[in-house]
Amino acid sequence: MPMTNRPQATTADDAPLVSRVLARAFEDDPMIRWFFPDGATRAAGLERYFSTLHTRQYARHGVCEHTEAAAAFWVPPKARDKAVPDAETVRDLLDVLGDRAPAFRDAVEAAGEHTPREPHWYLAVIGVDPAAQGRGQGAALLRSGLARADAAGVPAYLESSKPENLPFYEHFGFRVCGEARLPGGGPALWAMWREPHRATGT
Repeated sequence: MPMTNRPQATTADDAPLVSRVLARAFEDDPMIRWFFPDGATRAAGLERYFSTLHTRQYARHGVCEHTEAAAAFWVPPKARDKAVPDAETVRDLLDVLGDRAPAFRDAVEAAGEHTPREPHWYLAVIGVDPAAQGRGQGAALLRSGLARADAAGVPAYLESSKPENLPFYEHFGFRVCGEARLPGGGPALWAMWREPHRATGT
């Protein structure tokens, strides 16, 4: 059966699938490897990490979609304040991260200093299972979220620590608007911004 690229709304029941897909997708991401340096435990830690983010944060206050082998979490402008992790979520994440929790906390604070104040759709997470890359899975999810941003007439924003992904986002209209290095010798993080695209008529 061919793999479908059609985005579907992600519910709490999809957490196991989504967390497995994202754990595979981010296994070689520089920032994730900074938070999860132990290769022997990384996969299990990542599944717990993304499951917590999905069920306790983005599924409640964001827009989450998935295909058969990709997933994306967006935060619309009106949900920006609500999407901040509550105390229980923070405790869960710190438990998952173990002794890397301080590095994670510092990175979140550093990234927050560069977050634009202008209302925008924030692409918090997007990832494709490496076995399915190149088949349009991520592009389908990106188009779906950007269509919402364009319909609302607001920009979109994301952060990436993987330089190989920058041209992919640029293809969809994003431009690098800032670069920072995570505290404590961590990897670089690129901030990317996309102005809304207007529909053209004939």
